[in-house]
Amino acid sequence: MIVSMTLELKDIPGQLVLALSPISEFHGNIMSVIHQHEEKTPRGTIPVQIRFEIEHQVLNKLIERLEKSGVKVARVGEERLRSTVSVILIGHIVHSDMGDTIDKIDSTGFAEVVDMSLSMPAIDKTSSAYLVINAVGENELSTALDIMRDVAKKKDLLMIEPIQMNSVGA
Repeated sequence: MIVSMTLELKDIPGQLVLALSPISEFHGNIMSVIHQHEEKTPRGTIPVQIRFEIEHQVLNKLIERLEKSGVKVARVGEERLRSTVSVILIGHIVHSDMGDTIDKIDSTGFAEVVDMSLSMPAIDKTSSAYLVINAVGENELSTALDIMRDVAKKKDLLMIEPIQMNSVGA
């Protein structure tokens, strides 16, 4: 599973290594670290955001290890949406109620449109939209694509797909 964690570190040398080492020891794959040294929490600590992949069953042991070593774990969040695909819609996008199109995916509870770019040369001309859809897994992503295909057909939009389809962090 992918975890997003916010830690609070003391403003002394070696604290970042103290925080990252246990993740590695528990076979975590660190994906990103945002170390905001110039910012301070009300307690005078430095906030650090870490995003990593780790086996679910060792997460609580990791948190215990971090806290025993003096690293404050301020927030832990599991990233639910792990699979992603990008598609392009071409047609009279704006007139087809793009909000409704996005709602059809978002209302599933297992997938959502997480990014969209629209290119509209003129109000009466054909436009295009680039959409990124994330889902909890590959099967759910496939279902979301089926929904998008159905919506595109009903709204007379050309759907070009998939531009990219993979698991987040893969």
